[in-house]
Amino acid sequence: MCGALAGVVALGVVAWVLAPLPADLLARDDSSSLRIEDRHGIVLRTTRAGDGTRATWTPLAELDPDLLAAFLAVEDRRFHEHGGVDWRAAARAARDNLLAGRTVSGASTITMQLARLLRPIDRSLTGKVAQALWALRLERRLAKQEILEQYLNRVHLGQGTTGVGAAAALYFGASASDVSVAQAALLAGIAQAPARDNPLASPRRARARREMVLDRLARAGYAGADDRRRAAAEPLVARPRGAAFLAPHFTSWLVAREGETLRGTVRTSIDVELQRAVEEEVRQTVFRMRDRNVRHAAAVVLDNATGEVLAWVGSPDFWSDTAGQTDMVVSARQPGSALKPFLYALAFDRGWTPASVLADVPTTYETTAGAYRPRNYDRRFRGPVRAREALASSYNVPAVELADRLGAASLLETLRLAGFASLDRDAEHYGLGLSLGNGDVTLLELANGYRALANGGVWRPVRWRMVERGAPPADSSRRVASPVAAALVLDILDDEEARIPGFGLETPFEFPFPAAVKTGTSRHYTDNWAIAATGGFTVAVWAGNFSGRPMQGVSGVTGAGPLLQRVVARAATARSPGTLAAPASLGARAVEVCRLSGMRATSGCPSRLEWFAPGVSDPVPDDWHREGGIVLPAAFGEWEGSRQALGARPGARRRRADALGDGAAPARADTSCDGKHRPLRPVPSAECRGPASLRIVSPVDGDVYRVPPGVDASYATVALRAVGARDVTRWTVDDRPVRGARLALTRGEHVIRARAGTASDEVRIVVE
Repeated sequence: MCGALAGVVALGVVAWVLAPLPADLLARDDSSSLRIEDRHGIVLRTTRAGDGTRATWTPLAELDPDLLAAFLAVEDRRFHEHGGVDWRAAARAARDNLLAGRTVSGASTITMQLARLLRPIDRSLTGKVAQALWALRLERRLAKQEILEQYLNRVHLGQGTTGVGAAAALYFGASASDVSVAQAALLAGIAQAPARDNPLASPRRARARREMVLDRLARAGYAGADDRRRAAAEPLVARPRGAAFLAPHFTSWLVAREGETLRGTVRTSIDVELQRAVEEEVRQTVFRMRDRNVRHAAAVVLDNATGEVLAWVGSPDFWSDTAGQTDMVVSARQPGSALKPFLYALAFDRGWTPASVLADVPTTYETTAGAYRPRNYDRRFRGPVRAREALASSYNVPAVELADRLGAASLLETLRLAGFASLDRDAEHYGLGLSLGNGDVTLLELANGYRALANGGVWRPVRWRMVERGAPPADSSRRVASPVAAALVLDILDDEEARIPGFGLETPFEFPFPAAVKTGTSRHYTDNWAIAATGGFTVAVWAGNFSGRPMQGVSGVTGAGPLLQRVVARAATARSPGTLAAPASLGARAVEVCRLSGMRATSGCPSRLEWFAPGVSDPVPDDWHREGGIVLPAAFGEWEGSRQALGARPGARRRRADALGDGAAPARADTSCDGKHRPLRPVPSAECRGPASLRIVSPVDGDVYRVPPGVDASYATVALRAVGARDVTRWTVDDRPVRGARLALTRGEHVIRARAGTASDEVRIVVE
């Protein structure tokens, strides 16, 4: 009975294999086109076009012979010998898989692969049997040349391309009738894993696959030594001729991410004019910094309200063979101090305030990996520092202390809420170093995390499609921090005065509109980051080297900082910067605190106003300043003793004139607090315990300003700042009173005076 049944099944299979092919099986579909546009309808890229430019059928006779040789060498060496199934290869694969206990080898012939392209079949054992049967049926009805032509015109080769013609046009701007040996090898090499191994997704993997195919061609006698030398010198991809290919990193990411779901005309969120401007700024940055061993840079611009990607530049030159296709917008690297704002947002939600004092003193933490001794960028310790100054000046030691108190696990949870999916290890793996950015993240994650802070502490996903104005925000949202905690962090990052101790006076981070700015530098100086969040948009930039080679003399101020400044200026022409949420608008109250202790100010200490969130108690009166001098808590005793042992006077501290913090620019002279000479840069009152004369630090005497044409008058302003004052500073310009902290620029020569009590200072500037 069983034998008879088996015979019937066998006869049925034979009859099916011998039957004619379905009439529509080999039908060509040239209609599946894709046209990617920017937000204004400008064509960024086309693929699989039905107009014959990218994916028309190429007869076998017109295909370059090198293509045929490459695909046969890597996919099916005995193609002309078997009848659809290579039984020898199948036996070898079965043996290897059995010994390994898993699938390590396949035996699909080109005919079997064509069967799967024509009739999608799962990769199970039954699917493999069905694939083999279809291959036998195809071989019965088609000549070998027809099978090869069908396969080469249907094989998927990454980035949404179907067939060698579309792939050659995309990657090389060439016809499949005329490709080099290296180009043929590349196409054949990516066929097995087109989404993963194509040169726009992974140049490193694509290059390795190309080398593998060239080796096989050499062994088969199809490629000689000269071919190998020429292949090694060829770029992976070439700039296309004729066809549009703008915003290449963005469109490559989009096609790889969305795959076959993209059809027809797709309107994206990219602003092509802003895109071109940012690309130019990235190229110019690398050109200017080549002598400092900076070879690469990247930038991304997001619209805060919608999450739209407005500009996306993954490298200075997409068409360069030196890793130009590597996309640093989505390549994970260590961000350094750029993660600190999320730590402080967590702290503010736990009851800390910008006036809370942190200990910047030598500290050793016992971890599972051994003793951990964090150090600041300049290898100096400052004793008691308020959270505002610690974050704005990016001190490392206070950040680690804060992370130790809050817990690395809590910080990691906050970062994941902020969209840092790349941080996929547990808290024990990162430890307290997570507060200093020892985990890899992407530039896109960083930009969208800061966008969450600018949006009141709510994270929403990035959008690549253009969003109609008035459309509701994305449904997928989660709270990272409370609105007031986010506002406090942004207020600190926009505080130019609090930034001075760590970065000095001259930085590229002063804008004519509110902007919360942060930098980060990886441990070995291979990565430099800078981010600016305004009310309307967020910009994140990166500078460094894909290879991991360290930069030379580059910090956040001198490296990514200037690029950030220029990209923000470009973005401000395309989107309104808007305003950041003021802490007062969220119920925070201003309290006068002592600059040294962070406690409620008394008559004996220099003071400033500080924000306290609703529900947080006012600080107790300052008790550090006493009649006999300043008495620090016991926690600072060892630090104070070491300072005095090195010769520092209680009434006057000198600061070194070298690097001053995360990315600080070198100072121009030592700074004194004793009032005996005018310092070239100010010292915060927490360090000055004697009298100090009033001095204007912004603008600087002799400054010349030029207002670019077309800039809104509300943005043509300069900050008014003075140091050394114990009383309220009053400002005049050309003897006319000025209100507020910024001066509107008008053409001409101007005399700016500051008065505080009996002290005064003046500077002269010119506006052209």
